[in-house]
Amino acid sequence: MDHELNDAQRRIIAALQVDGRATWRKIATVLDMPERSVARHGAWLLEHGLVTVSAIRHRQHSMLIACSCAPGTGRIASESLSARPDTSFSYQTTGREDLVVELHYTGDVTNVLSLQLPATPGVSSMVVYPILKYFKTIRGWRLGSLSAMEEQALRKEPDRTSWVAAELSITDEQIIEALHEDGRASFESVGRRVAMSETSVARRIDWLSKSGQISIRALVEPSNVGLPVEALLWVSTTPSQIEALGQRLASRPEVRYAAAVAGDCQLVVDVTVPNQAELYRFISDKAWGDAMLQVKTSLVVQARKRGGRLLPA
Repeated sequence: MDHELNDAQRRIIAALQVDGRATWRKIATVLDMPERSVARHGAWLLEHGLVTVSAIRHRQHSMLIACSCAPGTGRIASESLSARPDTSFSYQTTGREDLVVELHYTGDVTNVLSLQLPATPGVSSMVVYPILKYFKTIRGWRLGSLSAMEEQALRKEPDRTSWVAAELSITDEQIIEALHEDGRASFESVGRRVAMSETSVARRIDWLSKSGQISIRALVEPSNVGLPVEALLWVSTTPSQIEALGQRLASRPEVRYAAAVAGDCQLVVDVTVPNQAELYRFISDKAWGDAMLQVKTSLVVQARKRGGRLLPA
């Protein structure tokens, strides 16, 4: 990153993490900052890609795909899987897996698993981990720059970790696409795009959010906020410990994402920290107690996709 973020900029990013569509006026009021200053900093952060606000469409089911790639083909496989509209993130990693992606789907996934994914250029083998429960999604990750009162004042609704996908109209799909491109798009601009009034668009967006069809997420590259070390932890524990351990991990500020999965481990956790020494401290923390039987750690070498949005190659 060419610019070091100041405290005001970090607080604005943190406010957008709580409510990505909050007006600059509301953010200024809650953070007790001049509105013109908030608007100037906020526009600069968005313009330079230090924070991106985007909608992601929720599907009924999700799974993690851990891929091994032929030598020298990891980048090709990453590009292919990242280009799929049903993947939300794509990470090149160290360790046994070369590439880990999250894929969302509704209905029968047989064709995807038996034909599409195995035919991905560069992928030599893969292991599928169906996601059974989210304890924390990227929508719930915070920088920690706001007080509890400030966060509560900005919060419009709880951070969802479960949802029921519904059949949507073509117009709803168009609204979601517009918000995927720009999660802060005005009701007026979305209305022009889908040929609806601002009032109708506002009503549909409110329903899409409250019913759990979409989440509006502020996407932040961890390295841009002083957290350059990112790792995926593949945690094995006993069945009786899964719930308590998942909830405990979700409460940790280092954890961006935590999910219970089916497979040869029980939990997958995305952790971001300032350095490898902090990662070691997190993994070796006594707070794990007897709950962790084994943990496998994969460092994230490069993220090509986050929150359904492609990142610069």
